[in-house]
Amino acid sequence: MRATARKNTSRRSLLRGMGGAGAAALLAGCGVPAAFVEEGDRAAARDLSARDRILDFANWPLYIDTDEDDESKRPTLDAFRERTGTSVRYTEEINDNDEFFGRISPSLMNHQETGRDLIVLSDWMAARFVRLGWVQEMDRAAQPNVAAHLDPQLRSPAFDPGRLHTVPWQSGITGIAYNRRKLGRELRSVNELWADDLRGKVTLLSGLDESFALLMMGEGVDVTRWKEDDFHVLCERVERLVRAKHIRRFTGNDYIKDLSSGDVLACQAYSGDVVQLRADNPDIEFVVPEEGAELWAESLMVPNLARHKANAEKLVDHYYDPEVAAELAAWVNYVCPVPAAQRVLADSGDEELAALAEDPLIFPDSAMRSRLAIARDVTAEERLTFAKKWNSIVGL
Repeated sequence: MRATARKNTSRRSLLRGMGGAGAAALLAGCGVPAAFVEEGDRAAARDLSARDRILDFANWPLYIDTDEDDESKRPTLDAFRERTGTSVRYTEEINDNDEFFGRISPSLMNHQETGRDLIVLSDWMAARFVRLGWVQEMDRAAQPNVAAHLDPQLRSPAFDPGRLHTVPWQSGITGIAYNRRKLGRELRSVNELWADDLRGKVTLLSGLDESFALLMMGEGVDVTRWKEDDFHVLCERVERLVRAKHIRRFTGNDYIKDLSSGDVLACQAYSGDVVQLRADNPDIEFVVPEEGAELWAESLMVPNLARHKANAEKLVDHYYDPEVAAELAAWVNYVCPVPAAQRVLADSGDEELAALAEDPLIFPDSAMRSRLAIARDVTAEERLTFAKKWNSIVGL
């Protein structure tokens, strides 16, 4: 294992959700009943794992390690095949949470298999799958690495207590990025984004689920239990800033280009992006504000009627081996959900890998962790109204 050259395009730059107001909202808005599936009806009639030494794994692009000399090879998947004799049909087909929901929801609603044994979705969308009963409970007895090494801070989100149906693939922080040299001072608070000298030089994330938690924390809200009124207060603040032309625009990951060029001095940003940006521009800083920042995850799930559930569970556990988790972390540079991987990198004897072990944006220290929170999800009942309001503000 050695440190790898990062790609210029972030995996998370492919997120283009519209506040969750896509296919899932259409299901509710058009009178289509939510097709909840009871626990006893989720498993395939027969798990073919023992007979078929294969599984189908759908993930996002640029979200796994690749061989430097042959990008078609993925070392951690190859290691799984060599160790277990099980091959992985790996597809990079998830480009947007809502789009993928729309692609597989007809099958899940109609109690049909999706053709996938393992999928990765952002936790706000994973929450929807759990609520609908569209994913299976995993057998933790078959996943000793998950039981031993899953980050305690990620173990029990509100939407899936005890992480029975989901396991984080990678995690990250939504905070503030800024160009310290061009700004000429430090930023330490969300509210410092609204300073007069940043008028027209600030961007916010356009997606409701990606944006609201950090901004609410700036208002002093406990995002683990925020209320409807908190959302409307936030919208009023953002509307005022839009009218005053303080906010330059709302973005997906194109904030990376704006921040690099200097057109933007400060913005909402994802920790993994900034790890990459700093490699080329050490003037770029990432801060977890004094008020706190959102800790999020994108999680592995086994969809209903998956034919190779046991194989999928073994692959999940493979990635919770600290050695494997360290190899993946060295490539993707997001917050590693396996804290024990930090020691692997630190003891690697490689200077670049040892530096990654000390990076709090990959392995947050206790001081940073104390300011991180997992936000309560937007509920199904709230989503249509909230998404409509938010999208009207950001111009979606």
